[in-house]
Amino acid sequence: MADDKQIVPVILCGGAGSRLWPLSRDGYPKQFLRLLGQDSLLQDTLLRVREIPGAQAPILVSNEAHRFVVAEQAREAGCALCAIVLEPHPRNTAPAAAVAALQARSGGSDPVLLVLPSDHLIRDRAAFARTVCQASAVAATGVVVTLGVVPTFAATGYGYIKAVPSNTADLLSVTRFVEKPSLEMATGYLQEGNCFWNSGIFLFRASVYLAALERFAPDILLAAQEAMVRGHRDLDFFRLDTDAFAACRSDSIDYAVMEHLRDAQMAPLSADWSDVGSWDAVWKAAEKTTDGNVAIGDVVTHHAQGCLVHASHRMVAVAGLDDVMVVETPDVVLVVHKDHCQDVKQLVEAVRAQGRPEATQHRKVYRPWGAYDAVDHGTRYQVKRITVKPGAKLSLQLHHHRAEHWVVVSGTARVRRGDVEYLLTEDQSTYIPIGEAHSLENPGRIPLELIEIQSGSYLGEDDIIRMADIYGRT
Repeated sequence: MADDKQIVPVILCGGAGSRLWPLSRDGYPKQFLRLLGQDSLLQDTLLRVREIPGAQAPILVSNEAHRFVVAEQAREAGCALCAIVLEPHPRNTAPAAAVAALQARSGGSDPVLLVLPSDHLIRDRAAFARTVCQASAVAATGVVVTLGVVPTFAATGYGYIKAVPSNTADLLSVTRFVEKPSLEMATGYLQEGNCFWNSGIFLFRASVYLAALERFAPDILLAAQEAMVRGHRDLDFFRLDTDAFAACRSDSIDYAVMEHLRDAQMAPLSADWSDVGSWDAVWKAAEKTTDGNVAIGDVVTHHAQGCLVHASHRMVAVAGLDDVMVVETPDVVLVVHKDHCQDVKQLVEAVRAQGRPEATQHRKVYRPWGAYDAVDHGTRYQVKRITVKPGAKLSLQLHHHRAEHWVVVSGTARVRRGDVEYLLTEDQSTYIPIGEAHSLENPGRIPLELIEIQSGSYLGEDDIIRMADIYGRT
């Protein structure tokens, strides 16, 4: 573990990003999406903190369901991690920061923690690094510091921090946290000049944060301690105890700690920041055409201005519309006016209330061995396109209600069916009867692509009886 003069980034990776639905869903939320370039927002965050002088390998706090995506994206970005702590239940930022602080203290040191979301965009990395270094020097003295973004317009989608000059050079004293305001109030904040966007980024010593929790939210601290003590290592992850963490109440760092402090400091941040929290925020951050449009994917526009059109799966054509966001995925098309992007969250809740899987899951589902895309389904059948990464292996499993036909499209498959093991290559196929134990492995150096045709009386994912699994799944 780093010594107490170093900065340990704590990247909070448990958000859902429902206002970026249908691209962002619970099963694959916005921090994993490549919205504005080759890197996902998580990867951009990992690369950004790596450029901070003195920064150590980050601690990531992630939803348990996303553990393999987190690990894979960190590997793709070439970023080493200190630890990946898995939350069995979402409990907001205060408990997440608590378990990270306990993890940081477990080696006996007391580093300055840089706690930040995984899904924000900060284009000026150098300015960000300078601000963090400036704030960390103050945090090292035992002061809690937050970063307030210098506002550039009257935003109604952000919370605000009010701050006044302090005795600390270049830092301000926090006087008040303000919820998301009306447009009239936000305009007034912009004119006042002493109000800043709340970035959700904090710096403090691990011991200072734990002491603040003990004072202001002792129940959260006790639950976090119990979840850590009863937790256990699993491969490259640390799993918090399910029951102990479930007993922890959900609360943010702002509410649990910051609003109670009387000596919190704020470092102004001017670094082209966005929380990329809605489709109009994506439109603002993206490169535009001469008509002010943002076109991502196979898009054609005519007499359209100020639009964002995101095509994932097919051509999308838009004509005669202004200031409209159109987002296409294989199973959902969203059309929303730019002025109503904040309403997408309520739209998702309406879809969820209908019990529809589109509220939470994509048609393409990621697994530690690769992914599958459910391309078609009907009465007693389902068709999936399966991609298995080189060297990866599906669990040894069986099904009580369905049979499966596999056709190899490209690559090589090592198949185990019962006590028999054999290889399949391009254009070859095999049949797995109901109740037959089987597994699938990619022994090659290129991805294995195959078509799976399921048939039977029940085709749900819960009809999987795992008998052995290299990823530790039950």
